[in-house]
Amino acid sequence: MGEVLTSGSLSTTATGLPAVRDLGPLYADAMEATPDHADEDALQRAYEIGRQGIARGIGLLELATIHHEVLARALKRISESSRIEEEVRRAGKFFIESLSPYEMAHRGFSEAVCALRSLNETMEREIQRIAHSVHNEAGQLLDAARLAIAGVGRDASPSLQGRLRELGEILDKAETELRRLSHELRPIILDDLGLIPALQVLAEGISRRSGVIVEVDTCLKGRPSPNVETALYRIVQEALTNVVRHARASNVRIQLARDAKGALHCGIRDDGAGFDVVTLLSRKERGGLGLIGIRERLNAVGGTLQIRSETGWGTELRIEIPAEK
Repeated sequence: MGEVLTSGSLSTTATGLPAVRDLGPLYADAMEATPDHADEDALQRAYEIGRQGIARGIGLLELATIHHEVLARALKRISESSRIEEEVRRAGKFFIESLSPYEMAHRGFSEAVCALRSLNETMEREIQRIAHSVHNEAGQLLDAARLAIAGVGRDASPSLQGRLRELGEILDKAETELRRLSHELRPIILDDLGLIPALQVLAEGISRRSGVIVEVDTCLKGRPSPNVETALYRIVQEALTNVVRHARASNVRIQLARDAKGALHCGIRDDGAGFDVVTLLSRKERGGLGLIGIRERLNAVGGTLQIRSETGWGTELRIEIPAEK
């Protein structure tokens, strides 16, 4: 069973052992060459090692392991010496400096998440404005056009009245399409009634257009915050679009619940063809299945995504969003 856990805050990737082995000797050589007083050049070498660790995909735990192995060898060499305390202190300074690039990367990531959250909120407000304009203002214009056609039709010849009726039918189709587009942009029901009714309407529309049976199963009480509602709605919308386009599924089940800690859980399970998760995530074009968009929305609310899939078994997305503070 293919199963990969990705996080809204960071994606976890496997690091090859050769990369760790290559960095170990560099770390040992640099730390052993560091003077007792840990001058600026020595700390610069430590910083460079940390930067190389990030570039090679080496995690913090692996870097800590390298540090402790190098320190253990150093302590073994001087175990009979009174310099042990001084050596440990010096190695600690070196280790702290090597972690600086990780700290800077983490800080930059946190700032990027805040910016992404703000961008998503701004984008959703603009989408909401456009959707309401399409729904209300365009509808009023179409009503005005119908009234004008009706006025012309009263004094028109029978043949012209027939043409005007055809024009009225075209306007009816245009209104239906505009309402559909407005709903897909930003369903008014999401703002008025909340996530569950909006998902039920979305599921009914997908089922009607595609023939895939979509079931929404939830015992969720109360409404999450608007940001979480929007994120989950968009994620489910993207997932259902993927099912229709790629999965060749007959059934989809959407489940929503909260756990004892207040975290929100959403499961989306289809009975389609499935795929190899690791292969998909390793491709440069993996955004084609909407995973990048889903991750970005989860980033903004601090959520995580777990993907389970196997050829012939189907696919399941399991989403967890922590309790709101």
